[in-house]
This record gives sequence, C-alpha cells and structure tokens, in this order.
Amino acid sequence: MADTSSPVAPLGLQKIDRKAARRRRRWPWVVAALLAAGVAVLLLAPRKTEVQAATVQTAYPSQQYSQLAASGYVVAQRRAAVSSKATGRLVELNVREGSLVKKGDLLARLDAADVTATLGVSEAGVRQSEAAVKQSEANLKLAQAQQANADDELKRTLGLAAQSFVSPQAVDAAQTRARAAAASTAAAEAALATARAATGQARAQVKVQQVNRDSTEIRAPFDGVVLVKNANVGDLITPFSNAVGTSGAVVTMADLSTLEVEADVSESSVGKVKPDQPVEISLDALPDVRFRGSVARVVPTVDRAKATVMTKIRFETLDPRVLPEMSAKVNFLSKAPTDADQKPVMAVNPKTIAERGGKTLVFRIGADDRLEAVPVTPGRTLGDVVEISSDALQRGDRIVLSPGDKLAAGAVVTVASK
Repeated sequence: MADTSSPVAPLGLQKIDRKAARRRRRWPWVVAALLAAGVAVLLLAPRKTEVQAATVQTAYPSQQYSQLAASGYVVAQRRAAVSSKATGRLVELNVREGSLVKKGDLLARLDAADVTATLGVSEAGVRQSEAAVKQSEANLKLAQAQQANADDELKRTLGLAAQSFVSPQAVDAAQTRARAAAASTAAAEAALATARAATGQARAQVKVQQVNRDSTEIRAPFDGVVLVKNANVGDLITPFSNAVGTSGAVVTMADLSTLEVEADVSESSVGKVKPDQPVEISLDALPDVRFRGSVARVVPTVDRAKATVMTKIRFETLDPRVLPEMSAKVNFLSKAPTDADQKPVMAVNPKTIAERGGKTLVFRIGADDRLEAVPVTPGRTLGDVVEISSDALQRGDRIVLSPGDKLAAGAVVTVASK
C-alpha cells in the first residue's frame, strides 16, 4: 500500500513563527484590560435611583368646599322626536341638523294629494248643503204665507158663520185648509232643520279633512334646535309602524334652554344632596371652564341595578358651547363658590413636598433624569392636592413623589413604572 502521509521536513529546516506566538500571548491581557475598563465605568458611573413621579397639575380653590362628586351627562329636559299622525311619502324637508326653529315653523311636508282631493269634495258638499238650506228657507216662507192666508180665511168664515151668512160646510172647508197650511209649515220647518244639520255635518267633514291635511304638515312643537334628521325626501313616513324601509320621526329636536345635568349619586351618599345645594359642573369637552349650578331635584327612586339615585342639576347660566349628551362631572359643594374660587391655580400631591435645610421644595425631574430642587410655597388644601406658588414650575412638570431623606438635587433618577 502506498504511503500517503505528508513529507516531514528535516529538523534543521523547521522554523518557529515567533510573531504568531507573541500575538497569542497578548490576547489574554487585552481581554483583561477591556474587562477592567468596563468594571471601572460601571463603578465610576453615577447610580440611578428609582423614584415614583407625579405632575404639577391645575386645581380650583372651589375644591375645598367639595362634599361629594358624581358624574353624568347633559340632557335637554324638553326633547321630542317630531313625526306626523298621517302616513305618506316625504316630499319636502326644510331643516337640517343644527337648524334653529320657532314653535309652529314648517319642518317638513308629506304628500297630501289624496287628502286635498277629499277636502275639495267635502267643501263642495258644504256648498250643496248651504244651497239646500236656502231652498228650505224659501219653502218655509211660502208655507208660512199660505198658513197665514188660511188662518185669515178661517177667521172671516167663522165671522160670517156667526151671522149665518155661510153654511157649516164652508166653515169645515176653511178649517181644513188652515190645518193643511199649518202642517205644510211644520214640514217646511223640519226640512229646514234637516238642511241645516246636513250643512253642519258637511262643515264638520271639511274640518276633518283640514285636520288630515294639517297632519301632513310637520311643524315644530316648541322653540329649539334640530339635533338629528331622521328621514329624507322620498322616505315613507309611517309613525306607528316598524316596517322595513319606513321611518317614524322625521327630525329629533330639543329646547336648549332646558339643558340640565343628570348625575348618578350613590344611594349611600344621597343624604348629602339637598335641593338648591350649590354645585360646580365641569365638562370633558370644556376642561378649563367651571360652571356654577344648583340641585334642581332628586328623582325619588333608586336604580336597583346600579344602586344610584338620579339627581338633576340646573345651570346657573347656560353657555352656548354646552350641548346635549356631553359628559359632565359634578361637585356638590358646602357653599357657593366665588369668582376667585373658580380661577385655576397650580397644585401638587402633598407627598411631593419635602423639607431641606429649612426650605420647602419639590424635586423636579429634568429632561436628562437629573433632579432639580425647586422652592415652593404651600397654600390651601384643595381636596387631594395642595395649592403651591412657584415661578419656576409649570403645569405638567414631573416631580418626585415621596422623596427620601437622602435624595438631593443633582441626583440621576429613573422613574418606576406603575
């Protein structure tokens, strides 16, 4: 078998790669130096202290009078889904969302061709009945004249009979004619009464058709604003039906002068609520505005599912920016707030205030997570926060919550996640 092993150089010809050996001996030292540098950086770098943060917030002095808080919604007490008693196709719509309307304004109109035709027939029936009344009146006058003539003739005949100038048969004939004339007069009076009754019936029928026609005209029931347009021209309006493809109400409108807040108060706290009690209303849509109000009434029943009592709050002054269905928060107060009580002030959590060297301060967290000591002047306690005065702080600044005694300005911190 052939020898396949590599040829080995003679011992005298073998060379040692001393540079590679030296490089292999340097690598452990390089690694050790790098590790030492890393450890030094870790040891010399400032350690970050983990803290909890709060923010400088806006508060209102009126919060010091707060006895109870509740939430609810703005609701119009006068609100209506306007529809028609008639059934028909909508042919005219004169309003849209946001339209201001007055009581009696024409909002929409239904197709009234059939009602108009029936009204025309009824009006013609009135004219015909009135003509019949005139004819009956004429017949009555004729019958009355004939009766008067027959009565006069009877009187003359009786006078002549008393003097024996006429026969008894002539007296009987005169009496018969007088009775016939009286009967004709009575019949004419009855016919006139019937004609007049028919005229009254015809006029009543006209009024019925006029009401039916008016039912096709949908008018505003009160002064207000159109909130929702529920139908469009061409829709079939069937107020008392849920058929597919039909509509009931044409528009939904509300009287914005009757806006109130309906707030749910826990039944365990309802004893703190009294009629005419002052309240402060804040709306999520207008967070920087506080509205004064008072308790209008407490609904005398409890919602069993939520264990709450409905409380209705009236606004002291209505603002055009307040709209139905806005969410609201209500603070029930022990006294009515003043204008100064409703001006915003800066406030912080009382746990953020610390004492250092006889000074009252808070630790603000800078953009580089380094603490800055900011002197503050505490003021009134406003609910869960404390009013402060400071020219260096701004609303929204992050400050340390519950700073430890060893925490000082210049320290680098990290904010703990909640």
